[in-house]
Amino acid sequence: MARRLKILYVASEAHPHAKTGGLADVSGALPAALRKLGHDVRLILPKYKCVPSATIKPMGKKVPVLLGPTYQEAILFETIQPGPTYFIGHDPFFHRDGLYGSHGRDFPDNAERFIFFCRAVLETCKAISFQPDIIHCSDWQTGLVPAYLKSIYASEAFFKNTRSIFSIHNLGYAGNFPPQALHTAHLPWTLFHPKGVEFFGQFSFLKAGLVYADLLNTVSKKYSREILKPENGFGFEGILQHRRQDLFGVLNGVDEEAWNPADDPLIDHHFSARSLQKKQACKKDIAKSLSIELGRREPLLCMITRLSDQKGLDLIVQGFQDIMAERVGFILLGSGDARYEKFFKSQKYPNKFACRLGFDEKLAHRILAGSDILLMPSRYEPCGLTQMYGMRYGTVPVVRAVGGLADTVPPFNIRTGQGTGFNFRPFELKYFMTALRKALTAYQQPKTWRQLMLNGMSQDHGWEKVAGQYTRLYRRALRQK
Repeated sequence: MARRLKILYVASEAHPHAKTGGLADVSGALPAALRKLGHDVRLILPKYKCVPSATIKPMGKKVPVLLGPTYQEAILFETIQPGPTYFIGHDPFFHRDGLYGSHGRDFPDNAERFIFFCRAVLETCKAISFQPDIIHCSDWQTGLVPAYLKSIYASEAFFKNTRSIFSIHNLGYAGNFPPQALHTAHLPWTLFHPKGVEFFGQFSFLKAGLVYADLLNTVSKKYSREILKPENGFGFEGILQHRRQDLFGVLNGVDEEAWNPADDPLIDHHFSARSLQKKQACKKDIAKSLSIELGRREPLLCMITRLSDQKGLDLIVQGFQDIMAERVGFILLGSGDARYEKFFKSQKYPNKFACRLGFDEKLAHRILAGSDILLMPSRYEPCGLTQMYGMRYGTVPVVRAVGGLADTVPPFNIRTGQGTGFNFRPFELKYFMTALRKALTAYQQPKTWRQLMLNGMSQDHGWEKVAGQYTRLYRRALRQK
C-alpha cells in the first residue's frame, strides 16, 4: 500500500475564506480532494480582513518572523471546522480591504507582505511540529518558499526530506520588485543572477519558484507547452525551457457539488440532463431580473470574467455592435480595468444587454444556469474554470483554442455529433464572429443544440481524478535528489 503523504498546501487565497479568482477555487478544492485519497493535507493562508472571524479560532501560538532588520510577529489561527486550515495573522500586512491591492492598484508593500508570509509558512511548520513531505506552492505570492528551502533553510534537519512543487496558475503575474527586497527577505545575494531570482534587474518572486522548486506544473497540458515559447512565456521561457523535464500539465477540476444544476442552492429551478426543459425557467428568471427581453428561439449570451486584456475583451469591444446586431440577449458580469468597465457601462441596448460590475457568486450561478452560450475569447488561458462550470449547466462555450480552453472544449462536429463547443484560433474579430455565428446557427436546430448541451453536461472534470494526478507528481518529487 502506498505511503500516506504529509502535504502543506500554500496559497494566497482559497475559497471560501478569501477569493479574487480561480486560484481560490483550486486552493479550496484540491486539498479536500487529496484528503479523500487519505493524505494528511494542511492548507495555509494569510489571515485577511475578509476571513470570517466566526469560522476561525486562535491557536495560542505566535511565531517570530525575521523581516528586514527586525523580527515581526505572526499570530496563528486555524479553522473551527475540520480541515485543517491555518492562517498567518499580522494585521499591519493583512487586515486591509483587498488581498493584493485596492482601486485597481497593487499595495506598495506587497514585497514585504509576501516575504513575511512565505517565511512565516516555514516557521509555522516548526511551531506546530508538522514536517511535510511536500510543500505545494501556487503563483508568485508563494514563490519564495522553494527558494528559502534551497538556501537558508537547506541546512535545517527539520526540512531535510521536504520537497516542493510550484504551480503556475498565470505566468502573466510575476511579482517583480526592486533588488533591495532581497535584503528584506534575508536571501543571499548569490541568488541574484539570471539563473537565480534576477529578472531584468528585478527580484522576481515568480522566478524564485520556477528556479528552486523541485517540480513545476501548470494547470493544463496545452498551457505547459505554450509557455515554452516567447509569445506566452512573458520572458520566463528560457528558464522554463531549461526545466522542461521538470514541468508538467495537470488540468484543474471543478467542484461538482458546488456547481451542480440538479441541487444548486443558488438557483431557483433545478435541472439535469433528464430535465433540460427546466433550464428554460432559469433563463426566463435571469432575463426578467436583468430586464432582457428575448423573442422565440433567441439565445442568451453571457460573460463572467475578470475585465482584462488576457480575457480577450478587445474582441468583445471591437465586435460589440456586431454581436448586438444578432437576435440575442447578452449579460456581462465582472470587474477589472477601468477602460473596460467604462465601455460596458456606457453601452445602451435596452432590453438586450445587461452589465453588472463587480462579482456576485449567486448571480454568477444564476447567469450560467440561465444562459445558452458562454463567451471566452481569451488571449491566453492557463486553464479556465468558467467554461467547465458552463458545460455542467448546459451552457455551450465559444472559446479561443488556447491553454485549458483547448483542452476542455473540443469543437463540435455536426456530422458526428461529438464535441462540446465552438472555437477559433487567430486572435481576430472575424474568426471570433465566425465561431459565434456557428453557435447561433446550431442554436436554431433544437436536436443539434440538445446534443451539444448533453455532450457538455456529460464531461468528467471532477477533482478526484486531478488529485490522483497530483499524488503521482508528489511521489515523483520525493524521488528527486
